[in-house]
Amino acid sequence: MTQKDTVKIVTDLTSKNLERMNALGELNLRAWERMTARQMDLMGFLMEQTVRSMKLASESKSFTDLAKAQMEMAKETGERMMEESKTSLKVAAEVRDEYRDWYKQGMTEMAEGMRVPAAA
Repeated sequence: MTQKDTVKIVTDLTSKNLERMNALGELNLRAWERMTARQMDLMGFLMEQTVRSMKLASESKSFTDLAKAQMEMAKETGERMMEESKTSLKVAAEVRDEYRDWYKQGMTEMAEGMRVPAAA
């Protein structure tokens, strides 16, 4: 193997590694955006519930009405939190699969890259 061949192999490995790192960065960004969107949706819901709670406190005709309305809101919030937890777990599983695919692709490319110089 000549010095020229060695430089070509190193250059190829460097460019492939740069592509892999760019792909990882994009994967990280997409995962971050998805999880942030989930959190923002939940925060919006909680803010709506807070406004609704304050409105109920000022408009309720009796303590019993207020307590019933608050219990209903607590039930709705609990159900929504459970839905969000399930959705977040689903998103986390999808992201995990995307990371695994990225890793497998990188290992496959690296194995192919190692076979080519050995065959040459």
